[in-house]
Amino acid sequence: MEKKPLLGLTPDELGVIVAEMGMPRFTAKQIAQWIYEKRATTIEEMTNLSKVNREKLARTYCIGRQGPAEEMRSKDGTAKYLFETANGKMIESVYIPEADRATLCVSSQVGCKMNCHFCMTGKQGYHGNLSASEILNQIFSIPESEKLTNIVFMGMGEPMDNLSEVMKAITVLTAKWGLAWSPKRITVSSIGKLRELQQLVEQTDVHIAISVHSPYHAERLRLMPVEQAYPITKVLSMLRNYDFAHQRRLSVEYIMWSGLNDDAAHADALAKLLEGTKARVNLIRFHAIPGVNLNSSDEDSMVAFRDRLNDQGVVCTIRRSRGEDIFAACGMLAGKKLKNEK
Repeated sequence: MEKKPLLGLTPDELGVIVAEMGMPRFTAKQIAQWIYEKRATTIEEMTNLSKVNREKLARTYCIGRQGPAEEMRSKDGTAKYLFETANGKMIESVYIPEADRATLCVSSQVGCKMNCHFCMTGKQGYHGNLSASEILNQIFSIPESEKLTNIVFMGMGEPMDNLSEVMKAITVLTAKWGLAWSPKRITVSSIGKLRELQQLVEQTDVHIAISVHSPYHAERLRLMPVEQAYPITKVLSMLRNYDFAHQRRLSVEYIMWSGLNDDAAHADALAKLLEGTKARVNLIRFHAIPGVNLNSSDEDSMVAFRDRLNDQGVVCTIRRSRGEDIFAACGMLAGKKLKNEK
């Protein structure tokens, strides 16, 4: 019988387990401390539990920690990690060190249902949701785990499509009994599933990033089929009801393609679309993927686009490109692994 992971469980859930096993109630708190505070990798390390209770627990459970199956390191310090999931599929995490920040980009699904035209992950199809344990394992099991300052849910998958497990992972990251992080150290990216996005905004204080990529309905629809069900105008209309002016941040992700969405008219339309949101815009270079005939905008076009938005009062920056020598586009490394196994 495959053992069940303890990583991702709350003290209340651990309390149910220890009660069923006839252990003292305070054992749940001890187990939580070993998992999250002391970062134990085996139940045997839990030395303030009796040997009998450790053996009893280990018969059915494990910590749930599993290191990367593969890694690639860029000359700029970026690292891509490949993790194997419970169903034998592969997911990616990306570690990005920068001055006083160390960010990990984590996946929430195996593949993705959204099928955005420009996304390598979407080309692989959807193969299942990750459990909170599998999400957290990416954070706990990389070599740089204890250096991390920020987490972004921008890896493989649409976080709103797996909201319950994403929220559970956020709880572990921010709860006093977990890692006790400020929610301001966490950013969750979404294409804009309205009901789930509203739930995330109302029930957490994490930063929100919305993938826009075009201010025009027909054009965004060609790039992102989700525009049909969740038009970006409705997504932003909902977000205007919440306060993103102070500690919490609303960002817009905007990949720039040469001759498609990088001219002055697009900049003006984007500025108009974002009126009243206080959103900041991140301009992103496109990393080419197989089978997609799109090219990234050049530096001059990106600078002109940024300056035009800034002149209209929209805070806009160009995101520094990282890890281009190690399958930079999200899903590339996992996709290569999948292809090699066929």
